[in-house]
Amino acid sequence: MENQHVLPHRPRRLRQSPAHRGLVRETRLSAENLIYPVFLCGGAGQKQPIATLPGQFRWSADRLVETCADLMTLGIHTVNLFGQSTEKDSRGSSALDPDGLVPRAVRALKAALPDLCVQTDVALDPYTAHGHDGVLIDGQIDNDASLDVLARMAVLHAEAGADWVAPSDMMDGRVGVIRRALDTAGHTRTCILAYSAKYASCFYGPFRGALDAAPLQGPPDKKTYQMDPANREEALREIELDIQEGADAVMVKPAGMYLDVVHAVKQRVHVPVAAYQVSGEYAMIHAAAEKGWIDLPAAMLESVLCIRRAGADMILTYFAPELARTLNESVSR
Repeated sequence: MENQHVLPHRPRRLRQSPAHRGLVRETRLSAENLIYPVFLCGGAGQKQPIATLPGQFRWSADRLVETCADLMTLGIHTVNLFGQSTEKDSRGSSALDPDGLVPRAVRALKAALPDLCVQTDVALDPYTAHGHDGVLIDGQIDNDASLDVLARMAVLHAEAGADWVAPSDMMDGRVGVIRRALDTAGHTRTCILAYSAKYASCFYGPFRGALDAAPLQGPPDKKTYQMDPANREEALREIELDIQEGADAVMVKPAGMYLDVVHAVKQRVHVPVAAYQVSGEYAMIHAAAEKGWIDLPAAMLESVLCIRRAGADMILTYFAPELARTLNESVSR
């Protein structure tokens, strides 16, 4: 054949069909890698749309049980619960209510779906009048005063039946304090998923709208405790400290804009690594798809696959149900 070159290497040979590509695929993504973040509300029979997060809802406990049963049929076996309260004060006291949204939802889920893995968010911002993740004293977030409240909150969730507690507050030393509190209370089997490298990101906006948890008093933002987006080595130090204090898994948040951090963490540590595809990442994909600029299913799959490729073992994403359906369909074909 004319113009046929003799090339020792032709990488395209391995891309010529779906079968070829499947044989050499380096990164595998499955529903088992996914954690679905869930927002709670009071009452019964409630499924409240969240304006800032298309396709996402606040669920009452009874409707959440139905939703999680459906998730399990898709292969998603883990949810991460976010509560809130209308009774807010400077210390987030309502976070310690044994009949609050989170404990009630955990009890309902574990009674109906004992094999579901339930994680709970541990932070004070949905419960504080000032909107910060810790206790506000004299206009500043008091690190050590916050630790006691966070530890009591974690124990409360464990007593309700939570399998994991997930401190997202970024207070120094909170993993160790929570671990000791859990163990002292007899909850030695409760795991800790530490938000170890949580950045002070602009991509949390839609989430704060869902929880009504933006800073209102004290510091104008969360930069005194969440991390500077410019720093990567600091993330590794934070993660090593949390592992020393007893974290069972560590998290990088956000995920898509911090894939280099996810990869660096995976290379460094020997515990499972989680990454959170946050509300702003999810909302941007939806917004571009609504404009007709990108293909939503393709962007959804590619964005999460890249987080997995970077090294995340667990991925929190609002796409979880839809993504699981897509993955299951591809397997069945």
